[in-house]
Amino acid sequence: MNEIVQIEYEGIEPKKELEPFIQTVMKQCFTEEHLLDANLYIAITLTTPEDIRTLNQQYRNIDKETDVLSFPMFEKEEIQKIQKQNEHMVKEVLGDIVISVQKVEEQASEYGHSFERELAYMLVHGFYHLMGYDHIEEKDKLQMRPKEEKILQDLKITRN
Repeated sequence: MNEIVQIEYEGIEPKKELEPFIQTVMKQCFTEEHLLDANLYIAITLTTPEDIRTLNQQYRNIDKETDVLSFPMFEKEEIQKIQKQNEHMVKEVLGDIVISVQKVEEQASEYGHSFERELAYMLVHGFYHLMGYDHIEEKDKLQMRPKEEKILQDLKITRN
């Protein structure tokens, strides 16, 4: 299997101990969505609240910190075509996921679960944004949330 994740660090010390966990979560996402043989990968950047705020301002015109940002490279229809073909000729990035590690720590504490559970949720949530899913409208949320929960359940990553 090709590498499906490229991990970068921006403004924080590398956390190499998280990399196998991130790989496992992303592999489950790729497996679930039939992308393992698609010759695609995801670029994940772990960063600071300040850096993610800058990106949020620059790309979404929202001047505040957030936990995760996703930057897809394909439209949903294009991904569906790739899934059906189950191959992609040239190695390409499915998209970028940027995660504020500090926000993950804060939210894990706030919600009363582990850092790993919160990080896994951010990864899966970001992945499904790359896949063309959203949660602004209730009807869209009803499609996205069950997909997220299935990945976390399959990995036995629970809220407690």
